[in-house]
Amino acid sequence: MGFNGNHRNHLHCIPRENNKNRWKKTAESASRNMMISVASPLFLLQTSVATSRPSPIGTLFTAVRSSLISQQGGDAAPFPPIRVAKRVVLVRHGQSTWNEEGRIQGSSNFSVLTQKGEAQAETNRLMLLHDTFDACFASPLNRSKRTAEVIWGARKEEIITDTDLREIDLYSFQGLLKHEGKAKFGVAYLQWQRDAANFNIDGHYPVRELWTRARSCWTKILTHESRSLLVVAHNAVNQALVATAIGLGTEYFRTLLQSNCGTSSSPFAAGSSGGRSSSNQIILVCQGSSKRDCEDNSPGGDVPLDMLGIIQSQKTAELLLDLKVKTVVSSPTLASIETANSISRVQEAADVLGANSVPRCVEMKQMEDLDDGVLTVVWEKSGKVWKLLLDELSGESETGNTVVAVADPAIHIALLGHCLNLTKEWMGSFHLDAGSISVLDFPEGPAGRGVIRCINYTAHLGRWSSPITRSILTD
Repeated sequence: MGFNGNHRNHLHCIPRENNKNRWKKTAESASRNMMISVASPLFLLQTSVATSRPSPIGTLFTAVRSSLISQQGGDAAPFPPIRVAKRVVLVRHGQSTWNEEGRIQGSSNFSVLTQKGEAQAETNRLMLLHDTFDACFASPLNRSKRTAEVIWGARKEEIITDTDLREIDLYSFQGLLKHEGKAKFGVAYLQWQRDAANFNIDGHYPVRELWTRARSCWTKILTHESRSLLVVAHNAVNQALVATAIGLGTEYFRTLLQSNCGTSSSPFAAGSSGGRSSSNQIILVCQGSSKRDCEDNSPGGDVPLDMLGIIQSQKTAELLLDLKVKTVVSSPTLASIETANSISRVQEAADVLGANSVPRCVEMKQMEDLDDGVLTVVWEKSGKVWKLLLDELSGESETGNTVVAVADPAIHIALLGHCLNLTKEWMGSFHLDAGSISVLDFPEGPAGRGVIRCINYTAHLGRWSSPITRSILTD
């Protein structure tokens, strides 16, 4: 996933008997073992251990993988069993000289970190300074190894390099500027952009090979004696690690993006997927903290924002100020309405505040509480909301459209599932914090496939957010 801003990706393996968060029942019914909760610059993965048998891993994007591979029609071998919970933080290297030049790097080892890349690595070092890690795995390529050295700092344990963590092998493409690749390889380059999973070059299928390597990496990570690990690698291989962790196949390549060190100044920066730029976005804003969050973690309940939630909603409104928001869609619950109103008031004052953005507000139908047996109802309702959001995103605009949706994290988790064309059983695989933002891009327009650029972004909340690398073992 492409995550911008001060956040990262983690993987946590969590003993199920201690997993008391709001998705416990969902996770149990789906027999999942991994959770993804992504805070923009990094991937946090957590694996869970069932009481009756060892289970695979999970991620801070909060995703889980287990028997779902067979449900997806995959033929991958299962991950090795684990006996204790594991937490894995995935970081992409900082900007390299070839990133800056727009040159295709692949697994070549000729580029080094730029000054900006060094600064990005230092930012990540400070973000992770107080995190406890037992070990660090890193790609042996210079740009990744150097990033790992900066982040690892004065820790005594040696960095473990693993060639399977190198970037995707692109063979004859490597070293070419993008326009050179297009001119020299024509149809093959177009396939790399549009159908990467089936892309073939020099007799190889790079993305398929990458997925195989990612599974090999997980075997090494899960069998390592450490419980908390830092992994520093590359965009494509980190995508493959997250996807294989939650049981997604090669068709999800470029759907879960990650920017350099995940420390871009804004999660909304226009990006690209396979060379396609995107200016159509759906921004999922989780309502701010409410009294219910302090008393009961189950979704639902019509209570207003608490003081923390009010501050979070104001921080979010400020973050969205410079966007040209077409529509603000809100759940009818009090906390969502209050969060949406904060965003709308700031948007409507855009002229005074120096921006030019006046949205119109659209109310969403009342959602039922998430009690036992209501998951299907919520999934079906969220499906209708997803279509509404895509309709709102449609429309002629030279600069593209931005739609903001405000709701309970439970609803947004379902919307992420719809974006990825998953089923309701996957809802237990994701975790979103109050006040967080997730960004979905549509490079081919609302009718095309959505790309998750950022999930669970909380950098804008500053001290008013939960630590993005916090363990969720006791949630």
